[in-house]
Amino acid sequence: MRKSAIAIGLAALVALPAMSALAKPNNDLPPGLQKKVERGGELPPGWKKKLQKGAVLEPEIYSHAVIVKPVDRYGYVTVSIEGEVVRLIQATHEIVDILSSH
Repeated sequence: MRKSAIAIGLAALVALPAMSALAKPNNDLPPGLQKKVERGGELPPGWKKKLQKGAVLEPEIYSHAVIVKPVDRYGYVTVSIEGEVVRLIQATHEIVDILSSH
């Protein structure tokens, strides 16, 4: 019984690094920027320049969005991202309207 307990312990130690890699959060931000955002920092300054009608909102920017108005019957969702209010096609994240701009 002691040998099987040791074998299980060794198997767990070998599998631990693989499990931690699988548990890595799914985000598209570089680690340093992710830490900054988690501490209340803002997205990079250039992201607002990408807000153009017809453009597709990048996943890392959309992940910071707060839904202002849920998906309507046309498939549009209105979100706020750091003070900018944008209407998107929910399925593709294509920008339909920019409702506010600072």
